[in-house]
Amino acid sequence: MGINQTTDEAWMRHAIRLAQRAEQQGEVPVGAIVVRDNRCIAEGWNIPITSHDPTAHAEVVAMRGAGVHVQNYRLNDATLYVTLEPCVMCIGAMSHARIKRLVFGAYDPKRGAVCNALSLTDAPFLNHRISWDGGVLETECSEMLRDFFKARR
Repeated sequence: MGINQTTDEAWMRHAIRLAQRAEQQGEVPVGAIVVRDNRCIAEGWNIPITSHDPTAHAEVVAMRGAGVHVQNYRLNDATLYVTLEPCVMCIGAMSHARIKRLVFGAYDPKRGAVCNALSLTDAPFLNHRISWDGGVLETECSEMLRDFFKARR
């Protein structure tokens, strides 16, 4: 196992713990962290239901915290880890924030905007490119989401 893979898995485990917090609050279990210089500078989990805010996806919550932490809306040289492939809104926010790298767990075939429903990380109309790696701890991330939705049906 390479050093990057080991590091990515460790950070993804942190994001999974945050996703469990979302689930405890009745939210879809998605967790995210922003890492810069090998330090977690912010974290978040889905809270759109409890906060009455449709933009309160885990990624956006984490980026808001990171912006406050660095006192800048640009998050240059940061990596965002999230348990689910981001949606259109979140990819747009990551591009505006200048996230350098994205690492996600579960793929989202219906709404994923990285490499499934859309491929926005390569969109010519965005002036920032985000490198990405998907499928990190994919089984754990996918099972958590599958179990959540199965229990709600």
